[in-house]
Amino acid sequence: MVNRVGLIAGSGRFPIIFAESARKKGVEVVAIGINEETSKDLEKFVNKIYWLGVGELERLLLILKEENIRSIVMAGQVRHKLLFDSTIKIDKKMELLLGALKDKKTDSIIGGVARLLEFKGIKVLSSITFLSEYLPKKGVLTSRAPEDKILKDIDFGRRIAKAIAGLDLGQSIAVKNMVVLAVESIEGTDEAIRRAAKYGKEGIVVIKVTKPRQDMRFDVPVIGPETIKLLREVKAACIAIEANKTLVIDKEETLKLADEAGITIVAV
Repeated sequence: MVNRVGLIAGSGRFPIIFAESARKKGVEVVAIGINEETSKDLEKFVNKIYWLGVGELERLLLILKEENIRSIVMAGQVRHKLLFDSTIKIDKKMELLLGALKDKKTDSIIGGVARLLEFKGIKVLSSITFLSEYLPKKGVLTSRAPEDKILKDIDFGRRIAKAIAGLDLGQSIAVKNMVVLAVESIEGTDEAIRRAAKYGKEGIVVIKVTKPRQDMRFDVPVIGPETIKLLREVKAACIAIEANKTLVIDKEETLKLADEAGITIVAV
């Protein structure tokens, strides 16, 4: 097992949960925080942290070299649309990487960064390293079981979600009465859920899946308290996630919030 690891941290609680779990196992964590994405709270949970912009690839490589990082984890979302924002500084190294890609899909960009890191002798570990207890097995996670009509929506939506995920467009869709209301795209899951609720009103069903060839080194599906708060806000009925491949962070709080709001969480 590694005793020192680099962490490229995106948004949300995922990087914090990873850092907490790693340090409990005696692993030193050197974090790279992304100015546009990463919570400042991460500083409390790591041994050392550096801050840089999402387009500063050259500086990232320099930091990893100076810190002699040989293993690294990517945890938390980094919105790849930021790389196309004219206000974001993109260095020459990132420009070259983007220019060499066959397309600018999420997997292509993150995969390009991962290949560059491994070319530099840095092993990119699975982002669920140290986190197996956060991956629920198949079954109903909440105290409330889904109604038959919701189970039908899940079965209907899951096949479509898998097909969409296979095209690397997004990993979440929302349905109701076996009608697709929204498909996640570059705007992210939250905006897709809000868009679905605009058309479907109360009782939408959200389905979150992994890609058919999901690379567990990055972009692992995650839900947590903030997910449930949004579902409560739009009066959603259920969220279905993929068993053994989706992180449920702050699980006790997540399930409590879901039960209080009457929202069902199912791992399928």
